[in-house]
Amino acid sequence: MTENGFLHHGKVLTLDSMNPNVKRVEYAVRGPIVQRAVQIEKELREGVKKPFTEVIKANIGDCHAMGQKPITFFRQVLALCSYPELLEDNKFPEDVKNRARRILQACAGGSIGSYSASQGIELIRNDVARYIERRDGGIPCSPDNIYLSAGASDGIMTMLKLLVSGEGSSRTGVMISIPQYPLYSAGLAELAAVQINYYLDEAKCWSLDVKELRRALEAARKHCRPRVLCIINPGNPTGQVQSRQCIEDVIKFAAEENLFLMADEVYQDNVYAEGCQFHSFKKVLFEMGPEYSEKVELVSFHSTSKCYMGECGFRGGYMEVVNLDPEVKVQLTKLVSVRLCPPVTGQALLDLVVNPPQPDEPSYATFIKERSHTLAMLAEKAKMTQDILNQVPGISCNPVQGAMYSFPSIQLPPKAIAEAKEKGQAPDMFYCMKLLEEKGICLVPGSGFGQRDGTFHFRSVMWILKVFFIKKLTAAPFGPVKTDSGSFVPIGRFH
Repeated sequence: MTENGFLHHGKVLTLDSMNPNVKRVEYAVRGPIVQRAVQIEKELREGVKKPFTEVIKANIGDCHAMGQKPITFFRQVLALCSYPELLEDNKFPEDVKNRARRILQACAGGSIGSYSASQGIELIRNDVARYIERRDGGIPCSPDNIYLSAGASDGIMTMLKLLVSGEGSSRTGVMISIPQYPLYSAGLAELAAVQINYYLDEAKCWSLDVKELRRALEAARKHCRPRVLCIINPGNPTGQVQSRQCIEDVIKFAAEENLFLMADEVYQDNVYAEGCQFHSFKKVLFEMGPEYSEKVELVSFHSTSKCYMGECGFRGGYMEVVNLDPEVKVQLTKLVSVRLCPPVTGQALLDLVVNPPQPDEPSYATFIKERSHTLAMLAEKAKMTQDILNQVPGISCNPVQGAMYSFPSIQLPPKAIAEAKEKGQAPDMFYCMKLLEEKGICLVPGSGFGQRDGTFHFRSVMWILKVFFIKKLTAAPFGPVKTDSGSFVPIGRFH
């Protein structure tokens, strides 16, 4: 077909011609449930009558969006970095001004609007290294092994790009926990890597068993080359905190099987349960002695988006590489240079997180008060979450030991499961969609994170368990949801 003398070929980019790996990417925490929630919010604003007046978003760990207050010291310093004229304002404490000057002096042209080195500002990488040394009891950390990133997600994807190679049965296999954070399954789909599932034990508070790791590894060797083991600790979406013994067992397993370890530790400040403690993989690795500390390849990740900071929008984070081949490290540095640099505002925020006010500085008292309050509230809500959910018929929730989420199991009646299958939906997706439509609660179905066959779950961000939400969960009797196969209550008993 010609048009104005030119041959018309149609669209260059179509579903058939696009990268097929992208079509396989799924990201449940911003998937169909959330898209429908946004539509419902628009309908409410336009005056459409619903059985509720607001959508309660429990789908994503966006702390500030749900009311968590920012830390004053962080925002004050960032304000001065963004608008240095404020350095002359006597409303700001001197330690805030000093910190802003220190960061600005490390930026090209004295401005956070300039590019930084691709690996991150040297001053900030030094501060991160000193932070890790303090955290790990003096174990050395070189700033040359620190790479700043746009949140932990950026670092995780960068490392996966380095690790994935091969074709057919030699294609890289990456072991991820089930349930898992969908970044991992999405990233592996995008890179056409082989996803190797190992299951956490729900009956034992989502614990990790090396026997399960070995089962998954041996099964995977039949069709790929397993090279990577990913660990999330504290767990997302499951909220468990690994014991030191468990971490040692995992490190030994990685050493025996020659696996590259990726430790996602972004919730390291979020530990609530009595008897639980965060142990970094690096600390445990080096305390196990040279047999392991000189052999096991490890990369660990941290972020400013979670913990008591909750500064998701600034996109700050870092990764530390341990025992990386020097020639590969050159390639890693080249790879991060392609994106020029991480957001400099995020780098500045990270510097404040790893180098907070000291006891002799004017901002210290307020900083400690705000930090302690935020963590105390999160701990209270962790306990409240499991207590409330376990009171609801049809729901069972493990203790929330850490992180920011609960991942309770739900019982669904056969008719609801059958109707979900007729609609081509996972049963817990069907359940969550009905819950959104009838009660205005936006949750993420367990099928978006992975789960054992025949079980159903949802992930809920725990801090939204405000009074209104709790009443919705515990109200009795609860109005039934009408479906084509009868009616059932969306939370609790089914009819």
